[in-house]
Amino acid sequence: MTRIKRGYVARRRRTKIRLFASSFREAHSRLTRTINQQKIRALVSAHRDRDRLKINFRRLWITRINAVIHEMGISHSYSRLIHDLYKKQLLLNRKMLAQIAISNRNCLYMISNEINKEVDCKESTVRTKR
Repeated sequence: MTRIKRGYVARRRRTKIRLFASSFREAHSRLTRTINQQKIRALVSAHRDRDRLKINFRRLWITRINAVIHEMGISHSYSRLIHDLYKKQLLLNRKMLAQIAISNRNCLYMISNEINKEVDCKESTVRTKR
């Protein structure tokens, strides 16, 4: 019988996986089975941490806005400011508010004053109608 040579598909698959794991240490970059395990683990961690990154940035923006609000005495609380923004239908997300709070505090002060004027006017008209 003549010798049968195997195909190249499995070898190509393994080399592709090895390229992914080339920066790993010791057996994690050499043995196919451990490479597969580490690849799955790395991809799961990357997916999880992408979500955590979004959460962490949102927390950072909220903290920055809250710090400036309390320092300047702009509003009673962060939640009250956000609530008034939604009532006024201003489309400023937390990222933009944090940038304004850091770079130009007077602008944030002016925004909150405008919101408070509108809210106070609406509340006074509601009280007089009752």
